[in-house]
Parts: sequence; C-alpha cells; structure tokens
Amino acid sequence: MKRIFLIVLDSFGIGAMEDAALYGDAGVNTLGTVSQSPLFSMKNMGKLGLFQIDGVTCAGEQQPPCGVIARMKEASKGKDTTIGHWEIAGLCSESPLPVYPDGFPEEIIAEFKRQTGRGVLCNKPYSGTEVIRDYGDEHIRTGALIVYTSADSVFQIAAHEDVVPVEELYCYCRVARNILQGKHGVGRVIARPFAGKSGAYVRTSGRHDFSLEPPGKTMLDCLSEEGYAVIGVGKIKDIFAGKGITEYVYTKNNAEGIERTLEYLEKDFSGLCFVNLVDFDMLYGHRNDVDGYARALTEFDRRLPELMDRLREDDLLMITADHGCDPGYTISTDHSREYTPFLMYGRKLAPQNLGTRETFADIGATVLQYFEIDPESHGARIHGRGML
Repeated sequence: MKRIFLIVLDSFGIGAMEDAALYGDAGVNTLGTVSQSPLFSMKNMGKLGLFQIDGVTCAGEQQPPCGVIARMKEASKGKDTTIGHWEIAGLCSESPLPVYPDGFPEEIIAEFKRQTGRGVLCNKPYSGTEVIRDYGDEHIRTGALIVYTSADSVFQIAAHEDVVPVEELYCYCRVARNILQGKHGVGRVIARPFAGKSGAYVRTSGRHDFSLEPPGKTMLDCLSEEGYAVIGVGKIKDIFAGKGITEYVYTKNNAEGIERTLEYLEKDFSGLCFVNLVDFDMLYGHRNDVDGYARALTEFDRRLPELMDRLREDDLLMITADHGCDPGYTISTDHSREYTPFLMYGRKLAPQNLGTRETFADIGATVLQYFEIDPESHGARIHGRGML
C-alpha cells in the first residue's frame, strides 16, 4: 500500500529567482529573512537537508542530508498560490493570471452589482484588515459589498456576518466566479467574512476560496482516475476547484492542518494526501511579521518528527512551497518570485542532492512515477521529469 504525504509550506521561498526583478522582487529571500529571527529553529528540517539545498546560505547545522533534496524553479509566469500549486501538480502556466492594480473594470463591477442587487465599495488593492477598518461602517450602513484585490490575481469580497450571512456571501462569490472568466479569469474569488463593532472589526474563520478550474489534467486527475485516493487538507480542494479530489477536509490554521495530517497517517489508503499549511503566508508573510513567520516555521519543525515517525515502510513524505512571501521585504507585502525547497523522505529512500530543478512540475511527475502512472496515457500535461 503506497502513500505519499505532500505538504506545501505556503510561501516558504528560499531565495530570489534570476527573473525576480521583473516581478519587483530583486533580492528577496524568505528563508534568509526569517532565519535571522531569534525565534527561528529548524533543526529537523536541517537534518533532512534544508541547509544543503543549492543557494541556501543561512546558517544551519552542516551534516549529510537524510532525505532527497532539491531547489525548485518555477517555470510558470507568476508567483501566486494558484499557479504555484497547478505547476506542482504538472500544469505550467505560460501567461500570468490577470491582476488589477487600478481595481476591476466598470463592466465587471456593473454586472456584479446587477446580479447581486447590492452596491460595491472600495474596488482597489487593499490590505484585508485595513479594508474592513476603512469601509466597514459604510458597509453596515448601506449593505454594499466591500470588493478589493491585491497584487495577486484575486477578487475578494468582505461582508459583516450580521449584514450578509456567510452562506449568502458564498453565493455572491459564486456569482463573481461565473462572471470572472476568459480574459478576466482571476485565480481566486475569496469570501472574507468579518464580525465585531466599529473600530474593532475582525475577520472570521469563514474564508472560502472559489478558484479558477485548472485548464488541463493534473496529477490529481491521473491518480483519481486510476482509483487512488486524493485527499486534500486545508485549501487544496479550493485551489483545484475540486478537480481530481476524492476526499477533503478544511482547516483553520497550521496546527489543525498538522493534526489532520497525523490522523491520515493512521488511516489505510493508497494514494496522495496533499496538504497546504497557509499560516506562513496569510498571517505572517503578508503582514511583514518576521518573528511570527519564524515562530510558525519553528513550530512546524517541532512537529516534523511526529509526521516522520508515523510513516509506513512504503510511504513518502514530500515538503515544498508554492512561492515566496519575504516578510522582511518592506517595499511590498505581496508574494515574492523565489525558488522553493523540495525535501523528500522515506524509509527505503536513499538520500541525495538533486541540485536545481527547472520546474515545480517535477514533483507531480515524481508522484505519478511512484504510483507507476504514465501521465501521457491520461492526456495530462505533466511538464517535468520524476526525481526518484
């Protein structure tokens, strides 16, 4: 019974790619930044080989890795969650998803207002916490929806739960998702419910992502078509719009994501458990919180032995990331164009350093290779070669 546990440390980049300046990200290095925090400690990741990966220069215990390691280069044009995960699963995106630095065009907003019957506030790039502070009172007074974006390809809708119940907000997100197709096909429409009183509004746990459907078959489709389990933990189901997923569980934070993964490690299944741990990005990277990011990495590292100890004889554990989000890069609070780490461990796996790989898609190819699946026979676009 073969199982793979693929964990994405959301935004854990390890240094700027050669083309980072084209994305406004010259000199970024998420790992380099957080490693300077006194709260940073990744001894267990170090044993796997984190500090031996190409280009990693921050201090770490120098010892032969006990896992397979590589530096992953993003072949797609972009630096966001959707494109990063799609490439991990084998789909490289030749064009970036659309972004709206000046807000969404009037024809989009007008159609959204027509179909929802509500007004729209803001319609420009904004911090998620600041937008409810600045527009929350008017939203409560008028019932108009707070629509905003960021440097990522997202259409975000914020609404107070007492004004717009969460399920109604989800309906409005589905309306937006249907409108935002073709040239305006943003990667994600995101529900951002909030609560509280004026001057003290807080976002609640009802966030939900409505993603653009992947434009081709992925490793998830290939696995599920062959009868393997494809289990999504965290926001994986949303990122792939449910395609290829056979079972899923949402999580509120990293701690719950790790607990759900530990539970699946105790279950019998053949296939893939695909996990996203989002706190690094959502709570710390975007908020330029270096110490918070370091603390979250340290906590993951502390729990890593629990994950490794529960692996069975034929299991593989893979750890990677989907992009960067350097919390020390104060020019921006957005994602950064970075290499990502790849660490793979299994009881039967011989340690080795595979250098720098040309695409995240080598991960998807490796997953399929392990399950002896030929992606070509499924019509899948797996752009990469296996690493086993």
